[in-house]
Amino acid sequence: MTETQYFEAGELTDFAARIFEHTGMTRYDASVIGHDLVKANLRGIDSHGISRIPMYVERLSKGLVNPRPNVTVKNVAGAVSLVDGDNGMGFIASHRATDEAVALAAKNGIGLVGVHHSTHFGMGALYALQAIEAGFITMIFTNSSPAIPMWGGRTTFLGASPIAAGIPGGKYPPYVMDMAMTVIARGKIRLAEMKGEPIPEGLALDVDGNPTTDAGKAFAGVCLPFGGVKGSVLATLMDLMSGVLTGANFGGEVKSLYFDHSEPQNVGHLFFAIKPDLFMSLENFDARMDEFYERIKKLPRAAGVDEIMLPGEPEERREQQRRKEGVPITSNVVEDLIKEGERIGVAFPKGRGAPIGAAA
Repeated sequence: MTETQYFEAGELTDFAARIFEHTGMTRYDASVIGHDLVKANLRGIDSHGISRIPMYVERLSKGLVNPRPNVTVKNVAGAVSLVDGDNGMGFIASHRATDEAVALAAKNGIGLVGVHHSTHFGMGALYALQAIEAGFITMIFTNSSPAIPMWGGRTTFLGASPIAAGIPGGKYPPYVMDMAMTVIARGKIRLAEMKGEPIPEGLALDVDGNPTTDAGKAFAGVCLPFGGVKGSVLATLMDLMSGVLTGANFGGEVKSLYFDHSEPQNVGHLFFAIKPDLFMSLENFDARMDEFYERIKKLPRAAGVDEIMLPGEPEERREQQRRKEGVPITSNVVEDLIKEGERIGVAFPKGRGAPIGAAA
């Protein structure tokens, strides 16, 4: 049975930052990535958290990711720019692209930024939250390595290709959406494999096209799109807008994070930023967001539902809880991170067998 330990978020962030700094990154970039990975854990998106450190470090060590990229921004039209990530960590290029999109929107009302020569950018909500913090509406597209079939196909072609979006709230929490085009995020299947746990039926096929609940076989096989043909169509849109449009790899060309170490990924992203007060005053917009929130809280609830929540609200509450109680990390992930740290002389923090602050 896999055991769980609890860790303080700050200690995990420091550990991750020190690991990435050892790969040759600047201290600032390493700290950004450490923060971003732990942020995913805090929000309960553990599949995109610190469990990914060994995989990222492997790609950095093999020269597939540039630890010190020269990220450049080129304005290509009045409200449109293109970011070249120089094959660095996708987190770094994406934060820069979000800043640029927000700056363009502040000037023009809307900003659009494409990114190419990037890599996996982690949890898409990171950039939605960044734009929200600046006071802007945002949408984020990305493509990714092949994970699902084109509708009617039996081999992987399209990526899980998540879409994220954020809308600032008034006095209530913002709208934050972040979802992949698979029935379940591929990283969650990977995490189940690491834990030695099965996955529910209907999520994936093995390499021979057979339904499977074995997480390892599923990860090596084909994830299924959510909503059948609708998920496949949306994944196609993500690839066209993020890959074809930006000049990044597309159509099955994005290299697998885990299985393909032949060359850099060249992932593409697309970032939209929009001023919320384009059509009315900001005060009016905030009041309308508050009214929307209050209306959903008053809706009749389905059987067994205690509360209807806005997208992003469960994750925000989970973050508040985990900041108090600690971040739960399973023992097998802890073992992998201890080994990663020992290899370069960075000690992994001590955990607790119960939530921090719980009675002994």
